[in-house]
Amino acid sequence: MSKLIVGPFNRVEGDLKVNLTIKNDTVQRAEVVSPLYRGFEQTLQGRDPSDALIYVPRICGICSISQSIAAARALAAVQNLTVPHNGLYSQNIILAAENAADHLTHFYMFFMPDFAREIYQDEPWHDKIHTRFRALRGTAGKEFLKARAEFFHLVGLMGGKWPHTLSLQPGGVTRALEKQELFKLKAIVAAMRHFLEQTLFACSLEEFNSLKNETELENLAERNGDFQSFYRISKPLNLHKLGRAYDRFMSYGVENGNKAQFFKAGLFQNETIEQLNTALITEDVSHSWMRHATKPLHPFDGQTLPASEDNGGYSWCKAPRMDGQPVEVGALARHLINRHPLIEDLIAQYGGTVHTRVIARLLEVSLLLPQMEDWIEQIIPTETFCHHPEGGYEDGEGFGLVEAARGSLGHWLKVKNGQIANYQIIAPTTWNFSPRDQNEIMGPLEKALLSTPVREGETEPVAVQHIVRSFDPCMVCTVH
Repeated sequence: MSKLIVGPFNRVEGDLKVNLTIKNDTVQRAEVVSPLYRGFEQTLQGRDPSDALIYVPRICGICSISQSIAAARALAAVQNLTVPHNGLYSQNIILAAENAADHLTHFYMFFMPDFAREIYQDEPWHDKIHTRFRALRGTAGKEFLKARAEFFHLVGLMGGKWPHTLSLQPGGVTRALEKQELFKLKAIVAAMRHFLEQTLFACSLEEFNSLKNETELENLAERNGDFQSFYRISKPLNLHKLGRAYDRFMSYGVENGNKAQFFKAGLFQNETIEQLNTALITEDVSHSWMRHATKPLHPFDGQTLPASEDNGGYSWCKAPRMDGQPVEVGALARHLINRHPLIEDLIAQYGGTVHTRVIARLLEVSLLLPQMEDWIEQIIPTETFCHHPEGGYEDGEGFGLVEAARGSLGHWLKVKNGQIANYQIIAPTTWNFSPRDQNEIMGPLEKALLSTPVREGETEPVAVQHIVRSFDPCMVCTVH
């Protein structure tokens, strides 16, 4: 039996440490540690509710738009404010751009460079991967960053800037679009579509989106795209068997106007999809460096109170639970609950693993671009983009739910006497990287790391790195 501390992790947003207990060259126990505390929830107490739109985007420099939209929706719920369809489509387009860019950044800059490491130098594919994906110097990264920079002109045009735009408001968006600007948006999306079809997938987005099972996916494997470079090495490295957690998934869904949902909301457990009930969400702090509540609390009544003394915890991250159970969130959860046939087939074969998480993330990019094209078509420049409320905030409560790139993000808000009385946030990585709860039930990553192989002499086990990155963690959001 030996102990190993892995961390800090490079190419991860924020600080992360994993404590491993190893026996017979496999992980027997894992504790996922978020060693940074930030305190945004305390900062918001007592402030004017509208201040949330200024503060919460600063939680993260990568997924700030999702934080802004969650806050805007919570504020809109308190004010009983509706969003016009132009505002909803604009919010969806901006969020989709951020999510697609996030997934691609994860693939090109964070995940694939691990296969260029020396530990794989004897593999027949290593030289090609090293040339294409080596961190900072690979040819793929240069091509992708150029395409991403051009793609983000869309967010600049619609939101003024990225990150930390202020155009996202409870009643919609403050930036109205002219007809000629819609043509520019279409051109920007078309340029990213060209990059995806020529460089990443080596096929049309429609062909990739229509895949029904892994057999059809294998038929694309001989084409010369960056996705195929991943796919051809994934199963020989047993990534389809690596990093399986509970196979319990959750999604808040994505509104598409007229009460329809582009991504459906739901809970997948026991091989069935159930209706989502957010009233069953609680946060447990029994293994966090927080003052202990007597029981797990719903976020409307939640507290974020740092412990002044060692209380036996091991992370600044809380342990959110759905009806008392941990759930995995992210692109894989969204497309399983949305019943995409390829993802249903992969889950039936392998469950949630490194292999299936990466495929689901790239599938989502392929699905988002055509949907963005449709949303742009739905915008009517002569109509309103934002409803503006009259008067200030009355006492009340509301919550805003968003599907960020990394998974389900929720903001819960209480207003009293015109000020924020309570503000609690549960971020996607808080779900995925939670510590144990009062019943000693592990968080999804802690479960996924069990039985992971560790090669002799490894101080930073490469299999552990693959599993951690397959969740695309954002630690600064986690501890907000």
